[in-house]
Amino acid sequence: EGFAAPCSLWAPASAAAFAPARCFAAAAPANPEIVHIRNFGISAHIDSGKTTLTERVLFYTGKIKEIHEVRGKDGVGAKMDSMELEREKGITIASAATFCAWRCNENEHHMNLIDTPGHVDFTIEVERALRVLDGAVMICCGVGGVQSQTITVDRQMKRYGVPRIIFINKLDRYGADPFHVLGQVRKKLGLTVVPVQIPIGEEDNFVGVADVITRKARYYEGESGMTRRIAEIPAAMQPRVEELRTELLETLADVDDEFAEIFLESEDISEEAIHAAIRRSTLALKFCPMLMGSAYKNKGVQDLLDAVCRYLPSPLDRSNKALDAEDESQEVQLEMDPTKPFVGYAFKIQDHPQAGQVTYMRIYQGRLSKGDSITNMMNEKKLSVKRLVRMHSNEVKDVPHAQAGDIIALAGVECESGATFTDGRAKVTCSSMYVPEPVMSLAVSAGREDQPRFQKALRRFQREDPTFRVEVKQDTNETIISGMGELHLDIYCERMRREFRCESLQTGEPKVNYRETITQKAPYDYLHKRQSGGRGQYGKVIGYFEPVPDEDQDDNKEGIQFVNKLSGQEIPPNFVPSIEKGFRAITERGLLTGNPLIHTRVVLEDGQAHEVDSSAEAFQAAAAGAFETFYQDAAPCVLEPLMAVEVTFPAEFQSQTMQTVSSREGAIQATSAVSSDTSMVEAIVPLRRMFGYSSELRSVTQGQGEFSMEFKTYAPMPAEKQEELMSEYRKRLHAERK
Repeated sequence: EGFAAPCSLWAPASAAAFAPARCFAAAAPANPEIVHIRNFGISAHIDSGKTTLTERVLFYTGKIKEIHEVRGKDGVGAKMDSMELEREKGITIASAATFCAWRCNENEHHMNLIDTPGHVDFTIEVERALRVLDGAVMICCGVGGVQSQTITVDRQMKRYGVPRIIFINKLDRYGADPFHVLGQVRKKLGLTVVPVQIPIGEEDNFVGVADVITRKARYYEGESGMTRRIAEIPAAMQPRVEELRTELLETLADVDDEFAEIFLESEDISEEAIHAAIRRSTLALKFCPMLMGSAYKNKGVQDLLDAVCRYLPSPLDRSNKALDAEDESQEVQLEMDPTKPFVGYAFKIQDHPQAGQVTYMRIYQGRLSKGDSITNMMNEKKLSVKRLVRMHSNEVKDVPHAQAGDIIALAGVECESGATFTDGRAKVTCSSMYVPEPVMSLAVSAGREDQPRFQKALRRFQREDPTFRVEVKQDTNETIISGMGELHLDIYCERMRREFRCESLQTGEPKVNYRETITQKAPYDYLHKRQSGGRGQYGKVIGYFEPVPDEDQDDNKEGIQFVNKLSGQEIPPNFVPSIEKGFRAITERGLLTGNPLIHTRVVLEDGQAHEVDSSAEAFQAAAAGAFETFYQDAAPCVLEPLMAVEVTFPAEFQSQTMQTVSSREGAIQATSAVSSDTSMVEAIVPLRRMFGYSSELRSVTQGQGEFSMEFKTYAPMPAEKQEELMSEYRKRLHAERK
């Protein structure tokens, strides 16, 4: 259970100095010191080299004995892509977690690392990881630069306040230009970034990096780049290094007051002072250090590990708050203290062939041991911790206990993702994470023999993935699955066939999730009155409907806004929730196409109640009647999801590619040259026109074009398309009534 002999990473700086750059940590310590724990994730745009980088990290830290590539020729595949589908498609679908150790500055650091997907359809995996990680490494491709998913990841990191290091990867590739990428990061992401390294040599001649802080060159030599040779910087590069060093020091002086004093008073600033200033300003989210390398060519990865230890936060550096379970408006500060009551957050669940359901958990306070009894704060159920494990991709290693600051997994525990666990003493819940609304639906069905496995798969996927929704249509008995895009739903259908052996699985045509809204203010005044032997029903509501202004639209949040502006006592206050409930229920199915309403405000101003005949049901019916009667006065329209689409293609196919975008009603926003022979076009395209786009793009670019898309906003559909949808809906209603 111990470490191998410590190995020094920094050798004296002489031309022939060699530094062994691999620390074999046979096992991470059972209870590492909290100050030396690093919980970090690797995230970026699809195909930027995240999984390839993770594979190198595992190799240099001694977790794996040899390197395998993504979509590897040797048929093994990268360690972290453990799902058969991931190895086949060469993409990461589910976040994979692992742990390893790295020695830096004479201290052993324990690392919990999560490799996340880059594809927008699996955004929830990135959300989950960032919710529980303390820091992140954001990779940018040296050729592609800042792409659409890089911007999404940047938004997510800002949402959770995650400090980051930026790593420019693939500098060995033709067309790589790290300074062009640096400009994009500053302009598109608005970050304060200065490189702490610059590459020695370009493209095929990329051999190492020049360190701006130490003013030394580093070359990665020997088998798999295992040896870091530290030498003098080539004379031709020295002026550029000095220029960048001055820029780095000036930038740090601008963002860090403590360093500003040293900078103004001292001529010769120590390396330790620079490292300390980078750490402080990175943790304060005022600065991001930028490193360079090529994971595939085994260059720069050890320096990145040093930077993770030096600049990214330990759990003690982050402030974590929970909500009081009795009063959710009250925040409770959680302390990274193993002696305090236990609080943990289950951020992901996964099925494992040997261990059953594996629940990944971040421990925020206290400690957890095998055999402990813990309470799920979602349903107040108590359960016993039978197995406590660390996950290494899909391998399981039992551990006796874990404490605050660590990421661990529970085996064989039934729960939903997003649950908070405590030891019963702390009555708190961790705030939940942001879950985007699904944008695409698909009808699925399976034969009678496969039904039990089909239902089991649907239940399992819903538990695993909050963006995967299942609905059974009451009228047609159809099972509809919804998700974040075509690939997302394809992967789940494929998993049903493979993992759950649903051979008879049938899928219908993909459907877009449309919405309805109103475009003008309209008053309503409606009386619901019914007299049938005995007690009658009576409820009158008066008010108006209005569109929600653009600036108040909350992230396309589902549902309506209900505002109570009653002044007198015409309607007893206990009936107001029923009126709201009535409006919310009826607006889940708009009258034009049967889709839910968004961006709509319903204001209740007045009304009337009867002392005998008024009831909650009567007012609920009055709200429904008001909507049905006065909805058309508010000039309703149908909204469709528009996607931000980014297409990358060889420059020679520019006209054909542009044609594919415009023929799908795409509004082209910008075109740019990514490198001398690769171009990129950004466009806004209706989702209904994006089905089957990947095969069309491949055919016009001889298989070399790639695209990514993400939900942008809901916007009104063209009038003739609205009419088509409305007439289809009317036909369907007519058929149902027969």
